[in-house]
This record gives sequence, C-alpha cells and structure tokens, in this order.
Amino acid sequence: MATILKGAPVAAALNRRTQALCEELNTRGIVPTLAVVRVGEREDDLSYERGVVKRCESLGVAVQKFVLDAQATQEELLAVIDKINRDAALHGCLLFRPLPPQMDDRQVRAALAPEKDVDGVTDLSLAGVFTNAPVGFPPCTAQACAEILDFYGIDLSGKRVTVVGRSLVVGKPAAMLLDKRNATVTMCNSRTRDLPNLCREADVVVVAMGKMGAIGGDCLRPGQVVVDVGIHVDADGKLRGDVCFDQAEPVVEAITPVPGGVGAVTTSVLVSHVVQAASISN
Repeated sequence: MATILKGAPVAAALNRRTQALCEELNTRGIVPTLAVVRVGEREDDLSYERGVVKRCESLGVAVQKFVLDAQATQEELLAVIDKINRDAALHGCLLFRPLPPQMDDRQVRAALAPEKDVDGVTDLSLAGVFTNAPVGFPPCTAQACAEILDFYGIDLSGKRVTVVGRSLVVGKPAAMLLDKRNATVTMCNSRTRDLPNLCREADVVVVAMGKMGAIGGDCLRPGQVVVDVGIHVDADGKLRGDVCFDQAEPVVEAITPVPGGVGAVTTSVLVSHVVQAASISN
C-alpha cells in the first residue's frame, strides 16, 4: 500500500512561510496585493478566483479585481494590463485564460511585465525557468509538483524522472524544475513510443497528460513515486486524475491523490509568488 502524498500539509507549510514574509512587509507599511484580471464569467474561472481570494485573505494579501465583459476588445484588456504594470502598489497579476477569440493570447501575455507575472504565463517568465535566470516566476502547478516532492523529502539528485506531458503550463517547466534538483529527466507525450516502459524505468513519474486514466498499472512498478497533475470528472461525477489510482496505489511506493494532491498546493504557490514579488520590489 502506497504512502499518500497529500497536498494539505505542503500547502500549510508554504502558507506559514508566506504569512511570515507578509507580516514582515506589513511592518514596513507594505501590503502585498494581487491584481486579478478576468474577461467574462466562465464558471471555472470564477471557482478558481474564489479560492484565490479566500487564500489571499487568510494570509494577509489584498486583491484588486479587473473584470471585463466577454465582448471587450483587446485594446481594453491591454489598457488594464498597462495600468497594472505601472502601479507600484499592485505586486502581482493573475490573468485568466483562455481569452475570448477576439483577443491575441500571445500579444496579451507579452504585454504583462514578468516581475508581476505570478502565474508564470509570459515568455520571459518561462525563459527564466529554462535558463535558471531570476526573471518572473514558474507556472504555479509545475512548482506545486516540486514543492510536494521537496516537502516529503524525496531526494531527486541522480534519480530518473519521467514527465508525461509537454505543456508550457506543467510538463516542460516541471521538467526544468526537477532538472534543477539534479534529476535525470525524460519528457514524454501522447505519441511517445513504448511509454509504459519509459514510465516503469523511472524512479519518479510526473503525469500531466490531461487525459483521465492515461497511466495504468502496466506503466508502473514497486518503489516509484507518482505525482498526478490531472483532474477530471468521471461519469459518476467523481474527480479522477491522469493516473488510474486504484491500479497504482497497491503497486507504487508513494502517490499524490486526486483530489487533495497537486491542486491543493497550486493556490498557495500563487499567493507565495505575490508576496515574494512585493518583497523583491520593495
């Protein structure tokens, strides 16, 4: 039976560090503040926004919302981003995506100053991840994977890690963050030949394919640590991951649950970035 790598204690430890830094900034009259930029009323955006606001409030981080109509023009959105870039009292920006079809995602992302990009969406922030440069912040979900492994004392130095998924949101930046911890990383995707064997060879498997149950027991072996980034709703309305938990849990050494694993840490990472940005800029 595997050890369950729950996200809650990881988030709690990260929150304590974030709150301590926030309180130190408060003594200097600085209130870390997050700008939330949302275009339209997508329910998934609203749900995540509620979680972010709640976490910010609990840690002493202020939130300022910039909400545009779904039919807003790109020029209107760019004007909001320019305002945030120029406002020294706004330390970080969360830009909800995908954007409506009338907007150019790449141009909008490029307009955001990397030092305020607390969600790691700009090209410059990603360049910082890939080059180990102190520019911007890593994507929050990718960093959440690394935070979990660090918290549970899983030493990656010299270990073989297979990352399944190559998105710029999780897969690629997660591979770079684990490489920074001296892991030997193999990055795979849905077209990788002999994917089950490449997964079995790894000491740690990070799965971010975006496909429910993509990794089953045939891809795993005893002694492994599995980080499941996926989250889906099955036919019965239950949350499932990219890994078949029922097949994996009896085999591997440790695994993150869905729900209650990586997702539980992501919001805490975001808020920590806001407070770090406030500290750096002051």
